Amino acid sequence: MGICEGRVAIVTGAGNGLGKAYALGLAAQGCKVVVNDLGVGAHGEEGATRGAAEQVVDEIKAMGGQAVANTDDVAEWDSGKRMVEQALDSFGALHAVVNNAGFVRDRMFFTCSPEEWDAVIRVHLRGHFCTSRHAAEYWRAQSKAGNPVDARIINTTSGAGLQGSVGQSAYSTAKGGIATLTLVQAAELGRLGITANALAPNARTRMTNTGAFDMEAKEGEFDLFAPENMAPLVAYLVSEQSKGVTGQVFELKGGQVFLSQGWTDSPAFDKGARLEASEMDAIVRKLIETREPAKPVYGAA
Repeated sequence: MGICEGRVAIVTGAGNGLGKAYALGLAAQGCKVVVNDLGVGAHGEEGATRGAAEQVVDEIKAMGGQAVANTDDVAEWDSGKRMVEQALDSFGALHAVVNNAGFVRDRMFFTCSPEEWDAVIRVHLRGHFCTSRHAAEYWRAQSKAGNPVDARIINTTSGAGLQGSVGQSAYSTAKGGIATLTLVQAAELGRLGITANALAPNARTRMTNTGAFDMEAKEGEFDLFAPENMAPLVAYLVSEQSKGVTGQVFELKGGQVFLSQGWTDSPAFDKGARLEASEMDAIVRKLIETREPAKPVYGAA
């Protein structure tokens, strides 16, 4: 018996890459899965992978699991409601939302168009909002009715969101926002029995297949960047075992898992009186020298 036996989860963007690995991994652990995928390409091209959700459902059923396909747009408000209703209609319950859907438009900031910016922000930030918002409303109603709730929101951030990435200003902004959203969800929803955590995966996906990163598997070696490496943590976070684990940002790479420390205060300078503008340069430079060094921006020289 798997650790997710009896649990029901929605996984968005589950037709390929990480989302597919999550859906298959959850099903292998006994979870019933709503497999969402709009069928777009890595840059949002319509119809690029039409039928992907259905193919993943077929794979889950072939291994003896239970799943249904959903092809709604995660960034549409009514789509989020339909996904929650589909989970309830198909399986009679909903315990987790795994927000994974997204795409990237690689552009330097000075060439990024408003349309490209809006498209990336929409699919990631609004896409993380719609389904989770409807799920949270359902779980809140269950709690108010006196029914026990042990629910999960699992978001997808990125190293690009935690430390920035050259050529991905919109994507980095969206992923940084998702990390912060996770902290707020954890603080607000905990009293209802809902946990919220985020993942920053290091894995080979369509979005990383740009030539900027060497993520190819080496013959005879452990496949460090296989999407399947990320699935066990997702299964754990969906399971009942993770009760009480909330407000965390996990980073994963191969067989390594660690927590992001997030923004934290450095040692402070305190004059004890109003500072003068003429004093600021020496103070700021001293603070920069004494703080813990930040992880570098991806792609920075």
